[in-house]
Amino acid sequence: MEEKQFAGILNGAVPGEPVKKDENSRRGNWGNQIEFVLTSVGYAVGLGNVWRFPYLCYRNGGGAFMLPYFIMLVFCGIPLFFLELSFGQFASLGCLGVWKISPMFKGVGYGMMVVSTYIGIYYNVVICIAFYYFFLSMTNLLPWTYCNNPWNTPDCSGVVSSYQLNASLANATSSLVAGVSEVVNRTKRTSPSEEYWKHYVLNISDDIGNFGEVRLPILGCLAVSWAVVFLCLIRGVKSSGKVVYFTATFPYVVLTILFIRGITLDGAINGIKYYLTPQWQKVLDAKVWGDAASQIFYSLGCAWGGLITMASYNKFHNNCFRDSIIISITNCATSVYAGFVIFSILGFMAHHLNVPVSEVADHGPGLAFVAYPEALTLLPISPLWSLLFFFMLILLGLGTQFCLLETLVTAIVDEIGTDWIIKNKTVVTLSVAIAGFLLGVPLTTQAGIYWLLLMDNYAASFSLVIISCIMCICIMYIYGHRNYFKDVEMMLGFPPPLFFKVCWRFISPVIISFILIFTVIQYKPITYNDYVYPGWSLAIGFAMALSSVVCIPIYALYKISKSPGATFRERLKAACRAHPKWGPALQEHRTGRYAPMASEDTVEARPLKERDELKEEQKEKEKEKEEGKEKERKDEISLTIQGSNGSTNTHNNPNPSA
Repeated sequence: MEEKQFAGILNGAVPGEPVKKDENSRRGNWGNQIEFVLTSVGYAVGLGNVWRFPYLCYRNGGGAFMLPYFIMLVFCGIPLFFLELSFGQFASLGCLGVWKISPMFKGVGYGMMVVSTYIGIYYNVVICIAFYYFFLSMTNLLPWTYCNNPWNTPDCSGVVSSYQLNASLANATSSLVAGVSEVVNRTKRTSPSEEYWKHYVLNISDDIGNFGEVRLPILGCLAVSWAVVFLCLIRGVKSSGKVVYFTATFPYVVLTILFIRGITLDGAINGIKYYLTPQWQKVLDAKVWGDAASQIFYSLGCAWGGLITMASYNKFHNNCFRDSIIISITNCATSVYAGFVIFSILGFMAHHLNVPVSEVADHGPGLAFVAYPEALTLLPISPLWSLLFFFMLILLGLGTQFCLLETLVTAIVDEIGTDWIIKNKTVVTLSVAIAGFLLGVPLTTQAGIYWLLLMDNYAASFSLVIISCIMCICIMYIYGHRNYFKDVEMMLGFPPPLFFKVCWRFISPVIISFILIFTVIQYKPITYNDYVYPGWSLAIGFAMALSSVVCIPIYALYKISKSPGATFRERLKAACRAHPKWGPALQEHRTGRYAPMASEDTVEARPLKERDELKEEQKEKEKEKEEGKEKERKDEISLTIQGSNGSTNTHNNPNPSA
């Protein structure tokens, strides 16, 4: 068989390993561990690192926010990251297949798929808007620089006056000062970048129910975005693993270029001071700790299913403990670094407008498509900086989108598991990409931004926290922490450090519960600028959030009803018990309690040594003894050894049962 052909291949990602063939020839592996690390970095480091973390930092006490942020990273972020990586790597299965560990909880895997579907739909729409701005930046003059366009309103007031174009440097300086004073004196100012965003790019409608027309330029960019994602995943991790050498590293080049340019501008230091100046009294505020925990949890991509999926393509003995620390710290360091890039430019803009930094600071789409682009118009050669900025956003988004699509494709392929679907995985990838494109079309209408923000706020909010909490409970308490610690030791060659054992069992679940409670207490109905969402749209938002969580009890009840047993308790036990095929995917790794039983022709895992299963094993052995004795009687062989339970005459019985 194929697996036997590679039985002699060295296991794991050993440094200097000469063998390049896949350890798992049926499923495939990463070309090398650098590809896995870069893919995981690209997955974890996304748009939120640029447009959410800096805003949270300045809002929650500047440098003081770093304290709870890194505490949450150590006690919740890294342990959960390591748990998911080890979970997927041990079984070499996606977010559905891994639940052989406790079949009753397979609904958690379906919940992860639902969440990844929602995020994948709207995330690619954000990427397509970045594509749109990128294409529009290929010009001598950025179209959101001035207020003399057909889409502008009388309230529009730019930071650069239109008559500056041909003025001398002295005149330009004086007119800029005049323009700034005009802006300050206005009671209401609408920037040209904001009007460009609302009235030209989105042509936004007045209500979430008023879809209007499809914005064809955005629809075209959405098609481009999905085409890029599909082509990069056309050969699964084999192709995406090569693409991430660029998509995961080049954003750091762009960030560095923008950082160097930013800190050389007037007022940049004020922006950075505003970003980092600690307000230590805020450390005592529970909301600051809640924001820190939530940002760590959502930023690392826990409970999306992506970490399990990416780790499932690792070699069995890869050191995922080392990888989890490297990737988690890189993710958080990127967030802090991005804050310098954002606030140096915003500080420059505030200096020119002669207003506090807080008045120009924003987050989310408002930062990416309004505040930052407006600041870029003040720079010489502004189209160049705009091209770099939006290209960085595209790459950051694509890194996450690759893993979201691969999560769904891997789950489908692993679940069906036939030779045909494994060979034709590209067809599945194309089908999922087309479905994602079609489902994203409503988000390209004039009401699209309302729906995008609704999905962003509800589809992946408290549902992720619940999924992650149940996953911890299942692995640590249903499957058993001792069993899992032995599995990790078998895979890595050393047991999980004591700190991680304590975090997995106690600290991380408590922090996750805290995030859930904090999310519920801090809940406020979503708004977009001055627009208040109607009740029916909020109901749809909650339905999206619950649609992933409800998979868990529904599948659990289904599994219990299908499990053997005379009573509900027996069925429940059977549904929770690990599947016989749970364990390492390859026969060569199934050692110890996963070793194949001698009496079986097929490779199945030896049941876990728990009380119930030990009793079942003893019963099976007794049956084997009786069968052996019956065969001996038929062959008329009398045994003289007292207590013998198998055939000693192997010449007459070439296939002994024990």
